Amino acid sequence: MSTAPDTSGKGLLGAPAPSPAPPSSAPPPDTQPSAAPPSTATPPEPASLKVPASEPAPLGTPLAQPTPLGASIPDPTPLKAPPPEPTPQEPPSTPGLPSNGFLAKAALVTAALSVAGSLLGLGRDQALAHFFGAGTDTDAFLVAWTVPEMAATLLIEDGLAFFLVPAFSLALARRAHGGDRDPVRALVAASLPRMSLCFAAAALVLALTAPWVVAVLAPGLPDRALAVDCTRLTATCALSFGLAGYCSAALRAHQRFTVPAAIYVVYNAAIIGTLVVFSGQWGVRAAAAGVAIGGALMVVAQAPSLWWQLRARPDTEPQEARPDATRLMTAVIWTVLLFALLRQSQVLIERFLASSLPGGAISHLNYAQKVAQMPMALSLMLCTVTFPVVARALADGQLERARDRVERDVVLAGCVVLLGAAAVIAAAYPLSRLLFERGAFTPQDTAATASVMRVYSLGLLGHTLVGALARSYFSAGSVTWAPVTAMGIGIVMTAGLGFLTVGAWGVHGIAAANAAGICVTAVLLLHGMGPRTVPVRTRTLVAQLARLVLAAATAATAGALCADAVGSPVPALVLSGAVVLVTFAVVGRALGAAPLLPVTAALARTAGSLVRATGSLVSVLGTVTRKLASRHVR
Repeated sequence: MSTAPDTSGKGLLGAPAPSPAPPSSAPPPDTQPSAAPPSTATPPEPASLKVPASEPAPLGTPLAQPTPLGASIPDPTPLKAPPPEPTPQEPPSTPGLPSNGFLAKAALVTAALSVAGSLLGLGRDQALAHFFGAGTDTDAFLVAWTVPEMAATLLIEDGLAFFLVPAFSLALARRAHGGDRDPVRALVAASLPRMSLCFAAAALVLALTAPWVVAVLAPGLPDRALAVDCTRLTATCALSFGLAGYCSAALRAHQRFTVPAAIYVVYNAAIIGTLVVFSGQWGVRAAAAGVAIGGALMVVAQAPSLWWQLRARPDTEPQEARPDATRLMTAVIWTVLLFALLRQSQVLIERFLASSLPGGAISHLNYAQKVAQMPMALSLMLCTVTFPVVARALADGQLERARDRVERDVVLAGCVVLLGAAAVIAAAYPLSRLLFERGAFTPQDTAATASVMRVYSLGLLGHTLVGALARSYFSAGSVTWAPVTAMGIGIVMTAGLGFLTVGAWGVHGIAAANAAGICVTAVLLLHGMGPRTVPVRTRTLVAQLARLVLAAATAATAGALCADAVGSPVPALVLSGAVVLVTFAVVGRALGAAPLLPVTAALARTAGSLVRATGSLVSVLGTVTRKLASRHVR
């Protein structure tokens, strides 16, 4: 199902990386044999034969034979100690790979900005629910919203990043090895103009074929004209998201994560602002116009940073660039884009099936999915940061470093997403009520959204594993059809189960089909990992994830019982969240889940510090109270 990682340097850029030249066998200039005529007298001991005490001769060196009398003695080559051997536990460092401390800081910054973008995304959905509720107008916009959703997956999150990040990583590795005349600039010059033309052509085609696009996406939609208008406005995302995704991939390969992580903050802020200002005049078309404006701002936010990176002069001497050093392999591009398109087709299947249900079904699915997928987006932040690290390690031939990095990422991402899924399942109803129940959003909409949200949460681990493992497959920059095959099987299962269950279960059947299909894809991808890809230890990963699943199930049950016992949404959220966190940590540590061992230890240290601080505060307050009481008695 998979191909071996291209550790020889061949792959996206089409030519092997130049290997460092072997050390010369000629002795240094100052150790050449003397040209003086031979002498019969015994010469004094040369200084070069004196080996310092700090540099002993290596073991196994043969003893020197005695020199015959009267023979000339050439100046010998100075003895040098061999270079120290690297320890097996710590592989030799690579100049292009960042430290763990840098990765931790980058992950925290990326996660913080992503949370800010997600919160603004919730604000965007809240504004949409406030102004238009969950009716036919919102359904019309959400059908048009399919275009930016697919564009984000294909051009920003998965598609472009999966083949551009390895391409830029290999170009940076060649620059570090002193190869071509700045391969990074050559890659940009060879790829960006052509890709920009493709993005612009796709946007134009989408705008012209909007009526047919709407008819295919939602044949049962009541107001097609409104959906067509919104689709033409959102079609600009094919160009703006493509340029934004190109900038993001290039910056992340350069270990620049702050600006790419902030693009969704700018994007969602633009949509909210447009809704607030123009919703009264343009109706739901204001949301589509905000999508177009936000996409353009995503490019504007990243372009200066990328320009600054490309202006930097390489450390190596300029040489003649080879024509094949910057060529992107077409087969790699197609496998990546097909995988991303298949993954995003789950949304197409959902919208297609829900268009035949009563009005508001598409809206309920959308609101539930946006909230339920927040833990998934947060969990994949670490994989987003370390994806260039894995690609660079494979470009340098360090398979063990890449394997260890992927294993840690998968387990940590699974821990985060399962904790979030348990919290969403436990507090789905108060969460939906607090976020959306205002304006045109009714209590019936809240109940429907909360129930669908719980079903969606069952597939969050599958979504996270697919996102993390797909990066591992594509990080080598070589052709592999395993992710496409696995995703295709999952899509067939999603469509089949959806058609079978939508009549009886409605939106719940659609959400259940989504969860089942993505979990099957995750299992297939995990099974396909092995010596021919990044050689992860599958049994170890499955054992760790199984412990985390048991801990999440226990935490979700305990949190749901506590949330149902409280009527008000805010206290219910606080109580259920605290119960889920503590239960997940305690049960996970008892089961031996590796990510929770340091977490629970840190929580225990924090709790101990809080107890000691509270005791000190109580002691101080008691002393002050006694002094005040003694003065009052006097």
